[in-house]
Amino acid sequence: MKLLIIGGTGKTGRELIKQGLEAGHTITALVRNPKKLKITHKKLKVKKSDVLLPESLDLPFQDQDAVISALGHKRFFIKTSILSRGTQNCIDAMQKHHVTRFICITSLGINESRFKLGIYYTLFTIPLILYFYFLDKSKQEKLIMKSHLEWTIVRPGQLTNGKKRTTYKHSTKVGHYIFTKMISRASVAHFILQNITSLTYKYKAVGIVN
Repeated sequence: MKLLIIGGTGKTGRELIKQGLEAGHTITALVRNPKKLKITHKKLKVKKSDVLLPESLDLPFQDQDAVISALGHKRFFIKTSILSRGTQNCIDAMQKHHVTRFICITSLGINESRFKLGIYYTLFTIPLILYFYFLDKSKQEKLIMKSHLEWTIVRPGQLTNGKKRTTYKHSTKVGHYIFTKMISRASVAHFILQNITSLTYKYKAVGIVN
């Protein structure tokens, strides 16, 4: 398939690119700084774009079969709308170019999965460190759910740099109120690539943990 990956220079984005290429897909990586992506392959195209600039999204979204968003940033302590505004621009670009399949990575602990990232995140990390970030992720999810795309939202537990596993827990009800459940970025990438054409979680937000 022809896959557009947003946020390709992040750790999860790199795993998506690496595993997508290994699976034989043609990958277009949408990045702000191409120099940060240290991957080269005959089936990889790197496009310099900014999700906050709609005019930069026109060409990359053309002729794609699916779009995967691993969009993120590190501006945790200030009010931000980068994720929600950037995602809306991507939705608009997809609709313009008739690309329907969209998979977006967010996190457990958002919207109806609130409190499911464990008590440490619920009482400390989210309210004191990630409050604005998670607020924007919540808006991001709602924009996706209101769109006319064939969407799946993937909510991982705490992300790690561990090895890829091909067996893990995934459902609309995973997570834990007390303990923080984890999952490797490599495993998240594996799950997403296995579910691009699957109807199991179409129009659903699915949690994934070890």
